[in-house]
Amino acid sequence: MHLKRRMCSVLMTLGLLAGLFTPTARAAQVEITAPSAILMDAATGEILYELDDHVRLVPASVTKIMTLLLVMEALDSRRITWDDTVTASAAAAGKGGSQVYLEEGEQMPLREMVKCVVVSSANDCATALAEHVYGSEAVFVEKMNERAAQLGMADTHFVNCTGLDDDPDAAEHLTSAYDIALMSRELLKHDEIRAYTTIWMDTVRGGAFGLSNTNKLVRFYDGTTGLKTGFTRAAGYCMSATAERGGLELIAVVLHCATSTDRFQSAKALLDYGFANYCHVSPVPDAALPDVHVRLGQQSAITPVLADETQILLDKSLQGSVRYDLQVQSAVTAPVEPGQRLGSVKVIAGDQVVSEVPVVAAEAVARLGWWALTKGYLRAALSA
Repeated sequence: MHLKRRMCSVLMTLGLLAGLFTPTARAAQVEITAPSAILMDAATGEILYELDDHVRLVPASVTKIMTLLLVMEALDSRRITWDDTVTASAAAAGKGGSQVYLEEGEQMPLREMVKCVVVSSANDCATALAEHVYGSEAVFVEKMNERAAQLGMADTHFVNCTGLDDDPDAAEHLTSAYDIALMSRELLKHDEIRAYTTIWMDTVRGGAFGLSNTNKLVRFYDGTTGLKTGFTRAAGYCMSATAERGGLELIAVVLHCATSTDRFQSAKALLDYGFANYCHVSPVPDAALPDVHVRLGQQSAITPVLADETQILLDKSLQGSVRYDLQVQSAVTAPVEPGQRLGSVKVIAGDQVVSEVPVVAAEAVARLGWWALTKGYLRAALSA
């Protein structure tokens, strides 16, 4: 617990430092038709562009990002497994909109259900998955809202797991571009989902039913990693588009576009802007961190580590001027605790410190006991 508290303190400090050096969003340089949008760095969560990104709007099937997130987290916790078979209820089979036409009682492997949701935005499969994870869509939606609160999605309230707006309370199903970026970023932490979000065309039911991705960027935009589209009359054309180039992954959310073309063009414009103007640099210096001597310790030295190796977002124009200032104590007195600060690495671009990362002890070193100290003094005296 002590280590956790120390590391939390270190990470809070890092968060404050990151806030000081966040690149300024150059909104005037991006031309889009989307009325609400955001561009976020997936690694750091830093915002590169924002336009009315906290306006609460209906999100259509982009809702399913949260549905998929809960499914992935249920897999992580072993509540369900990839080898499960999912049975369609009457409620799931009765869902309208995008679907794969499940019949009541039809069984499908969980992997295929996830594929149908991701690739074809199947509302029937989304509902079947929700029921499989938590027994009913109603309970699943409660969990969606709980998770949204945990992620800081203050603009969000879900009433279903699909984004369909034919429910009596559909007008209360609201979120924002900012909140969608938050849940998109969380979903991207599950690498397994990328095996589905990058599919262009595939089949289910033993090849009998074809799927085509509603996200046309998967085929037509270099580096696309996902993520989810949506459309209803009330929501207009929406999407959360994610792409990665050169180690930089970006999340572009656009809401309430007038046409599908506007949706894809706006998302592409945001991604193009991000890749043209920003890059990642590593906080890890080229030189190895030197060992730190431990006085009166049960081991004589420790090799320190960086408290955090998260990539640093940087204006691309500064990429060639990056240098590192490494400051590490030469010695420390035992006892040493894991996470104890032993120095820092400053990442400097041009004449600006863009990040300062603590250098910490990776392990504990206990202090020598009185008997070991006495023997050491005696040996030293006898050899003098």
